[in-house]
Amino acid sequence: MNRLGGGVGRIVIGLVIAGFSVFTYFSSQQENPVTGEQQWVSITPNQEVALGLQSRPSLEQQFGGQSRDSQAQQLVDRVGQQVVQSSDAKRSPYRFEFHLLDDPKTINAFALPGGQIFITTALASKLRQEGELAGVLGHEVGHVVGRHGAERLAKAQLTQGLTGAAVIATYDPGNPASRSSAAVAAAIGSLVNMRFGRDDELESDRLGVRYMAQAGYDPRSMIKVLQVLKASGGSNRPPEFFSTHPDPDRRLERIQEAIKEEFPNGIPQGLKP
Repeated sequence: MNRLGGGVGRIVIGLVIAGFSVFTYFSSQQENPVTGEQQWVSITPNQEVALGLQSRPSLEQQFGGQSRDSQAQQLVDRVGQQVVQSSDAKRSPYRFEFHLLDDPKTINAFALPGGQIFITTALASKLRQEGELAGVLGHEVGHVVGRHGAERLAKAQLTQGLTGAAVIATYDPGNPASRSSAAVAAAIGSLVNMRFGRDDELESDRLGVRYMAQAGYDPRSMIKVLQVLKASGGSNRPPEFFSTHPDPDRRLERIQEAIKEEFPNGIPQGLKP
């Protein structure tokens, strides 16, 4: 009887935690001031800025610190600010800063909530035209403007709450087999968040196409970036970029679709490659 009562108690507690987590998530809807999208986020833009600034030193340390190549850093600054100041991204409440990281091996770029954007020297060295750099940075600007970091945080909080509820409801200290069900719940939570992040990547491609074109860069340069990255990766070890971003062939299709949607009458003349 005690075990039965304890099981019912755990289920009730689990349901309460799950209900509170779901209520908190769905009561935190906000409208994105730039895209107009209705989003579930649990922090304010000012908190996103603070979070990004707090996380910046750790990320820089992980990827070699700031580059000592001042000329290359100035190029990243200039192109990044051009993308922001000449596009819809300028209407966002964020303070954008662009950083070149001194990592010659990891081919990747990152965005933290609030406007901290990074590109490694390994990736920057693969780019041959200014428009390609604008494509990479425009994609990362899209993450910030799209509030993808804040969305992922809210999603992670929901998943953590539901996972915790499932663990409490299913775990029986007297039954070691119940540990497996708790592990399954945690694994499912990780998969949900991973898929959500990859959807963000595709949306950022669409926003990046728009922003770089508004800044005067040919959006087809973003296609060149993926082609360069595909060519630079061996079959045994593709670039790190592809481990954190969706399948390159699928992205090529989506970027081409985004370009057609943005310019149904054809790409304007005079855009910078």
